[in-house]
Amino acid sequence: MIQDILIPFLLVGIAELGDKTQLAVLILSTKTKRHVSLLAGIMLAFILADGLAILLGSFIRDAIPMDYVRIGAGLIFILFGVITLIQRKKEDEGASYELKSPFISGFTLILVSEMGDKTQLASALFATQYDPLLVFTGVIMALLVLSVAAIFLGKFIMGKINKTTISLIAGILFILIGVSFLL
Repeated sequence: MIQDILIPFLLVGIAELGDKTQLAVLILSTKTKRHVSLLAGIMLAFILADGLAILLGSFIRDAIPMDYVRIGAGLIFILFGVITLIQRKKEDEGASYELKSPFISGFTLILVSEMGDKTQLASALFATQYDPLLVFTGVIMALLVLSVAAIFLGKFIMGKINKTTISLIAGILFILIGVSFLL
């Protein structure tokens, strides 16, 4: 029983370290002071994406062409990058940039980027071998721990680095991640 939680927790946690999803969480956390709202959107996206994967297993992989998912995710990342770079120009002019809705931004970006991701597929596979509810618990706990850590790191970075520099780096990274999806 404990392995049903522990194995998904450890393996999904390790697989998600340094993943594009956690990088997106880190970048988004530098764009808001409403971190709880951001975390809520992120976790809802993880719950839906990984919960559905666990419930439906390989059906998701067969029902939705992964090429479409990758293209959609790539375009959304590129859009976020372009918006971030545009907002950077406003910051240079003295305007302050804050995500209008951290919940929706976090939810949208994470939901799309998690579709077809290795951790989502791993969650589905674990559910075929272990108790699905316990797998879900382990996976969500791992994603929560990593997301909280990424948000705290983003908050720390905001206090140390110029906001326009962060926006430039964030915009470029979002675009690069988007292009990697498309390629």
